[in-house]
Amino acid sequence: MSQLVIGNHACARGAIAAGCTFYAGYPITPSSEVMEEMIRLLPDVGGVFIQMEDEIASLGACIGASWSGKKAMTATSGPGYSLMQENIGYAYMTETPLVIVDIQRAGPSTGQATRVGAGDVYQARYGSHGDYEAIALSPWSVEEMFTMTVRAFDLAEEFRVPVTLLAEEATGHLRETFEPKKISRSAARKTPQKTIPPWGNPKTGRMTPMPGFGQGRNLLVTGSTHTEEGFRKTQDPKVQRRLVDRIVNKVRSKADSIANAEEHYTRGASTIVVAYGFTARSTLAAVERAREKGKKVGLLRLKSIWPFPDKIVNRLCSRVKKVVVPEMNSGMIVREVERASRRDCIGYSKTMGEVITPDEIAKLL
Repeated sequence: MSQLVIGNHACARGAIAAGCTFYAGYPITPSSEVMEEMIRLLPDVGGVFIQMEDEIASLGACIGASWSGKKAMTATSGPGYSLMQENIGYAYMTETPLVIVDIQRAGPSTGQATRVGAGDVYQARYGSHGDYEAIALSPWSVEEMFTMTVRAFDLAEEFRVPVTLLAEEATGHLRETFEPKKISRSAARKTPQKTIPPWGNPKTGRMTPMPGFGQGRNLLVTGSTHTEEGFRKTQDPKVQRRLVDRIVNKVRSKADSIANAEEHYTRGASTIVVAYGFTARSTLAAVERAREKGKKVGLLRLKSIWPFPDKIVNRLCSRVKKVVVPEMNSGMIVREVERASRRDCIGYSKTMGEVITPDEIAKLL
């Protein structure tokens, strides 16, 4: 039965559908409704909720829960996401699967706590130091707040990484008619083979299924450089190279299968608008109005931000006359579009804490 649901609640329901049984968090506008809905839903599935003293501790608790065999999630906004970055790097280094929901607001710093923004897209990729490959998804509807949360859990389990659901305040607080879907498949955690080290197969370089404490694996979990068995080897350059290569390549080698985008009216278009998240909704309305006036305009909506869909962007944007990239920040993804398409693009930025409207985009077409 269809229900009128806000995006943040749909996200929490998606987490439960994906098998999440642990949530640790700290309330922060505009993500708090995710936490509130998880408080309501977790007892029904035998799950655990804990409010921590801050976002640093919240992600630390999620890392611990994941190593105990639970699917774990937390939600936050820009300032809290900044606090999490050290533990995010630790999760990449220890190859810990979990999901982080970032409901973006206008920044930097405390910024406009109740207003919309999309300034965290680079933070989702480069926020923590060192070499790693990030995965971040960008929903544009209440339904996708549900389905992409499930997808985030699946990707986290498959690649043993923290995955970010990178939404904006406008999508998190959007109210739409939503019919909860039955999830036919959500990745279950595989039982690792005891004959293969917990941190990668030294012969193939591939990652191994996520082990857990209490499974007889004698686990050594460390954020320092370590061997496939978990032993610290901080002065060994070969161990460091082998470790970093695995952390990077396990995602980079599958980037094309992770990257996802959606095309609207791109066939025969002479102008392509590349948009993501809530801005893509305004863009689609502007594109449809322009086409009614005979303009050859299309929309490329980025459903994943990281890994960036280089091949898709290059295929569509390198051959048209004009590329427009509207964003609720000072211009971030436009740089990636220019890099991937090898051409100059028209960027449109809005940093007022307000959404970009169809009329604003229409003036650029």
